[in-house]
Amino acid sequence: MVAAHGDGWKNPKHRQQWQNTLTTYAGPVIGGINVALVDTGLVLKVLEPIWKTKNETASRLRGRIESVLAWATTRGYRDGLNPARWKGHLDKLLVKPSAIQTVAHHAALPFREIGGFMRDLAKMEGFGARALEFAILTAARSGEVRGATWEEFDLDARVWTIPAERMKAGKEHRVPLSDAAMALLADMPLVGEFVFPGARNGRPLSDMSLTAVLRRMERGDLTAHGFRYTFRDWAGDVSNHPREVIEHALAHQLKDKAEAAYAHGTLFDKRRRLMGDWATYCEPIQGDCDNVVPIRKSITA
Repeated sequence: MVAAHGDGWKNPKHRQQWQNTLTTYAGPVIGGINVALVDTGLVLKVLEPIWKTKNETASRLRGRIESVLAWATTRGYRDGLNPARWKGHLDKLLVKPSAIQTVAHHAALPFREIGGFMRDLAKMEGFGARALEFAILTAARSGEVRGATWEEFDLDARVWTIPAERMKAGKEHRVPLSDAAMALLADMPLVGEFVFPGARNGRPLSDMSLTAVLRRMERGDLTAHGFRYTFRDWAGDVSNHPREVIEHALAHQLKDKAEAAYAHGTLFDKRRRLMGDWATYCEPIQGDCDNVVPIRKSITA
């Protein structure tokens, strides 16, 4: 079933996630059982141990088991209703995810504190600190920033083009670069293909690098992804920029097809103004005892 649908998935990582989840959690319970014999009891035996402790993973696993069993039914390998279906079946046996996932959002900094945070971040050394700073200025996902290569940037046009295979939605995303983002890039040394290289030559920063920066700042209460919420809260509460512009800046797909079609070709210049306003709002605030504007510390691996 995984092989049959592999070509339709947007990237190899998605395929691997499917395989890993099924192998890790479903494999030990139903991996060696004839698919025709998988029933509700077996499905619950897979899901119940992690339903409350790892509900997001368990919910995805349930959906994947349902898809595998549906494929098997269509192929004629089993009969009857799907024992992994949610509505009208497992929803009567398992607690609803919404009741378990209390405040599942990534920890975010209140937007009114961003100036002081950027002041402190500017004092931190290393590629991880600069990557976090760039992620905040561009409202990009940390993985998009960590994997950024110099060839994705048109510095003359002040545009960062993230290819489709590196985007969550599987579509190319163009990011307008503010003065602050351009200044940060100008300070980055050219030490390979990656803008924010990791400790190993030829490799990007690890997925824990930005988290490590936050911990060194004694801000372990925050997550790198949470700054996208900070940006969204600022844009929605303080700025006058339209919702569709904000959503496109976050690379979110608009649900309304007519609105999405209109927005596709008209919002880039508006997004440039939005990101410029955001960068201005993020300008470091000086502490009471500061006599000079802090300059970014040296960039080291």
